[in-house]
Amino acid sequence: MSKIAPMSKTANAKEERSYGALARLMKYAKAYLPQVILAALFLIGSTLLSILAPNYLGKLTDHIADNAQTRSIDLYYINQLGFILVGFYLGQGVCQFLTNFLLARVSQLFGHDLRSQVVRKINAMPLKYFDSTQYGDTLSVLTNDVDQIGTSLNQGISMVISGIFMLIGVLIAMFITSWAMALTVLASLPFMIIFLLIVTKLAVPQFNARQEELGEVNAIVEEQFSGQFVIKAFVAEDSTLSEFNEANNRLDKTMFTAQIYGGSMMPINSFISYLVYAAVCLVGGLLMNNGGFGVSFGTITVFLVYANLFQSPLSQIGQASNTLQMASASAKRVEDLLKEPELSDDSYVPDVFARDEHGHLAGVKGEVDFEHVRFGYDPDRTIIHDFTCHVEPGMKVAIVGPTGAGKTTIVNLLMRFYELNGGSIKVDGHDIAKMKRSEVHDLFAMVLQDTWVFEGTIRENVAYGIKDVPDEKIMEILNEANLAHYVATLPGGLDYVIEDEEAISVGQKQLFTIARAMAEDAPLMILDEATSNVDTRTEELIQEAMDRLTENRTSFVIAHRLSTIKNSDLILVLKDGNVIEQGRHEELLAKQGFYYALYNSQFALD
Repeated sequence: MSKIAPMSKTANAKEERSYGALARLMKYAKAYLPQVILAALFLIGSTLLSILAPNYLGKLTDHIADNAQTRSIDLYYINQLGFILVGFYLGQGVCQFLTNFLLARVSQLFGHDLRSQVVRKINAMPLKYFDSTQYGDTLSVLTNDVDQIGTSLNQGISMVISGIFMLIGVLIAMFITSWAMALTVLASLPFMIIFLLIVTKLAVPQFNARQEELGEVNAIVEEQFSGQFVIKAFVAEDSTLSEFNEANNRLDKTMFTAQIYGGSMMPINSFISYLVYAAVCLVGGLLMNNGGFGVSFGTITVFLVYANLFQSPLSQIGQASNTLQMASASAKRVEDLLKEPELSDDSYVPDVFARDEHGHLAGVKGEVDFEHVRFGYDPDRTIIHDFTCHVEPGMKVAIVGPTGAGKTTIVNLLMRFYELNGGSIKVDGHDIAKMKRSEVHDLFAMVLQDTWVFEGTIRENVAYGIKDVPDEKIMEILNEANLAHYVATLPGGLDYVIEDEEAISVGQKQLFTIARAMAEDAPLMILDEATSNVDTRTEELIQEAMDRLTENRTSFVIAHRLSTIKNSDLILVLKDGNVIEQGRHEELLAKQGFYYALYNSQFALD
């Protein structure tokens, strides 16, 4: 990673794409164009004051040089020039401050808008994206890359605008003062441009690689932090540390190389600047001796300042190029995320079912039909081949089968988290593919095997996403979920704030997840391994609550513990994506087929 590959056509294309991505992201900054223009005006004012000030410094130098030997220096004139210089530099400082203030504000607002756009995009993307992308890498785009763009633009825009106006203004001022001395300073320009182009070509690939490696490191850190329990349980600290160190070393090498190339511009500019200072003094001295070019000590002093002012914008432009390269690398990653396919817009689709005064779906019977369903996460690998099933309203349907049979996939398709490759799924005769996704999601309440509670009150955790749920209803739900006694022991009851997830057991988290599903009061229910993480006693309590909850509701239950689904109205036995058996528990045992073998093998293990 530390070696620089030759700039191929592909590398050039990536570089152009990076800068193009940055330019395209600027559409989010259009609203702040007036502030940018105002900042540019202050910057022009600062530049003009910087250019005009050396003329008075030259007059001051000439007056002292001409009158030093005769000791007839006019102190009033000196003080007058001094106050003018102080006024110029004070005005320059005020203009520079206002410029920095406005651009800093714009960069923060731009970052805010861009971050909001990224979050909106994340919410609009299908689950398929998250199945194939590490969370840490996405998080790095949202935080590091967006911040890098905002910070770099704040610095880069200021340096570019200042550099351009300063360069033009100084050139005009130098030629007005002395064309011969101006040509002396101008002779350094080709060398500066050549070095700038070389450094830019070398640095861009490294800045792109740096952002990619940073995303990789963030992904590894996120994965290892979330998996600390497993890492410690399997004594895998050394191996995970080794993985992190490898990624961290790659990032270190890439960042070092990028900084070396990006930071080489300043010392090169400084070296050229010192040569220019020497040339100004040498040429100025020769012209003074010649006497025909109107060059004085004041002129040489002015040009020493002009030489610095001339070199400074070139250095600023070089540094801005360095900064914008980092922003471009980040912009490419942000744009890649923003270009990801989104869920199709279904806001125009009318609702199929009516809603009551509380916003809950009304009139849903719960009849579900799977008709020749075919699906695969990868187009080349079909998981569900030809799934057909009719579910009567109010039935409790259990889905069983070995790992990888497609049980969870059925649930994902029911919720329309993924689109079918063929066939249809209908609820009360309505094809869910032709319904709003939000309406499909409202049809189901879900209890997953992955428990989740957030920092907030008991009330907020139970009534998550639901408005105006009375405390009496929440207490009734907690009682049904066998949490009422636990909540009664907490200080504040429903107002108790869950701050530390570790203070809540896995079983209690599962019960809160179940209570949340109860509060949703959806017409259909999905239970995905709902009792897989609790003890036998808690499982019995949950099962009682689930029986009450699923009464008169169509429910789909995925379970490895076959003993929990004996009373199901229909058991679907999946293997390799196909329903190979279906029926009630006793019927399937009587067939002595795959379910019979699966049940007996589990009974033997139990």
